[in-house]
Amino acid sequence: MDGNQRWSKKNNISIDDGYYKGFFKLKEIVKYCIDEKIKHLTVYALSTENLKRDSVKNIFKIITSNYKEFLKEIIFDNNVKIKIIGENYNLSNRLNTIFNKIENFTVNNKELNLNIAFNYGSDQELISIINEYKNVDNNIIPNDKMKLIKSLMYLKETPEPDLLIRTGGYQRLSNFLLLYLGYTELFFTKTLWPNFTIAELKRIIKTFKKIKRKYGL
Repeated sequence: MDGNQRWSKKNNISIDDGYYKGFFKLKEIVKYCIDEKIKHLTVYALSTENLKRDSVKNIFKIITSNYKEFLKEIIFDNNVKIKIIGENYNLSNRLNTIFNKIENFTVNNKELNLNIAFNYGSDQELISIINEYKNVDNNIIPNDKMKLIKSLMYLKETPEPDLLIRTGGYQRLSNFLLLYLGYTELFFTKTLWPNFTIAELKRIIKTFKKIKRKYGL
């Protein structure tokens, strides 16, 4: 969801207001996914590298002041289950408490599985998998080691993505879900995240559906 800060500068408004605009844009996309019976949506909210930015405090502020509204408008009304993936050891107790509440409150919801990557990086997920793998008793490792590895991944219960969209104009993945994207179709748009519309999303999905996917065969 790239382009919130650039959108703020372009529209001569505060970065706080830019992130708020991006926050409500996510709610719009979530509603569309529910209406279209899309079962899985994963969004990149904050990378491990982003955590070093001074502006990250704006994101923390939005979360701590708006999470109850987020739960009310997205979770309970639309029956969305949320899973937050990423590192939590270097986040505040306040943020971790909020994230735990969000996951616990939504655990039984079924219409849409919304995965939020927060303080996430593929390299950090790989380290986590390796550490978990080393802790598995060699006597119980199944013959299919790849199956075991996949069971240790953050999104083990989510199918690999069919489609990835990056807003904001940059044509790179920025350490996002690199372990899952082997056969994902990639789309890049110059549209800044707060300006990303349902109409543009529909056009991308229409193009995606025309692709003959062979999965390397």
